[in-house]
Amino acid sequence: MKNIKLDEMDVKLLTILQENGRITNLELAKRVGISPPSCLRRVRILEEQKIIRGYHADVDHVAVGFHAPAIVQVFLSGHKDEVVQQFLSDVEGWPEVRECYMVTGEADYVLKIVAQDWDSYRQFLIGKLLKTPNVHKVHSSIIMRKFYDRGGVPMEFLEERVKNENAPDGA
Repeated sequence: MKNIKLDEMDVKLLTILQENGRITNLELAKRVGISPPSCLRRVRILEEQKIIRGYHADVDHVAVGFHAPAIVQVFLSGHKDEVVQQFLSDVEGWPEVRECYMVTGEADYVLKIVAQDWDSYRQFLIGKLLKTPNVHKVHSSIIMRKFYDRGGVPMEFLEERVKNENAPDGA
């Protein structure tokens, strides 16, 4: 993946949009001190470059009746391309799986699961995940309480990096 060169204005735009993706272009332009057409052009470029991946509502799973979140470590019995592709294809089709990561360490993958209740979670685990070919074993960690979920990236560090990258030599 190539590293896209950002400037300080891009970081300002990203910081505000990460905090509030529903801000109007007019308000965003005012807050960063550029014209609305220039602001819109810059945001569109950030979207085209896939730096901004999308906009969505952050739905509270508990508020809508999903009371069984879990983190699941998955250990595969093989790592051939076809094994991995079949596993990823299966996982992608399961609505309970909200996030999937290939990881280092003992496990091969980590899944974030959100189920309606513990019976639904058990049905997912036994009826889907453990029946998947080449899933050797799983370790589940039940999420008892979430303290925070920052999402996005730490913009303070991005801002510092961009300033350093764009500083004149010797500064």
